[in-house]
Amino acid sequence: MLRFAEEVMLLLLHDENGKFTRVPDWSLRYALGGSVLMDLELENRIDTDLEKLILVDPTPVGDSLLDPTLAEIADARESHDARYWVERAAGRADEIREDALARLVEKEILTQREDRFLWAFRSRRYPVIDGKAEREVKLRIMGVLFSDDLPDPRDFVIICLAQACGIFKSMLSPRELDGVAARIEQMRRMDLIGQAVSNAIWDIESSLAMAVQPHAF
Repeated sequence: MLRFAEEVMLLLLHDENGKFTRVPDWSLRYALGGSVLMDLELENRIDTDLEKLILVDPTPVGDSLLDPTLAEIADARESHDARYWVERAAGRADEIREDALARLVEKEILTQREDRFLWAFRSRRYPVIDGKAEREVKLRIMGVLFSDDLPDPRDFVIICLAQACGIFKSMLSPRELDGVAARIEQMRRMDLIGQAVSNAIWDIESSLAMAVQPHAF
């Protein structure tokens, strides 16, 4: 079974050219940080309420994607809410992304190629080897959004993450996105960590928007 960070990267992948959908760097960071917390939640290591994130079991999972954040939560001297820990986990986003991609290559879902752009620059491409995993996550999520079926817990988690970093804008037409907006919001409300990820990104978007508004004289 793939970790949520791996599924986020597969959702971002364009299988026809091996490149990734461009989303704001900070929104992807929060989504990857949130993916770690959501995996820890499903591993019964943490829980959440409206005011704080709760350590349930400090025992390491044995997973390099999850255990550093779990250890930080276990070592904390004070209680914090889910938003705080989303921001903390987002600080490891580069490490999480590279680990997730390395696992997808190791599992032969993706292959890594070093391509030269002109003569001095390199860009990494991850074209699909075995498209089954990528199609599985994309088709699974589309099936949930365009039906009234009760989703699996993993489904609404990945929907929260995809919505938080704007992936659906590249996967759906504006008309389709409008049609499933209420369904996405319903999924988002089913998980407090998912809400924390979304709210953190929206807060940053609002702050950026305020920063670029012209000042009144």
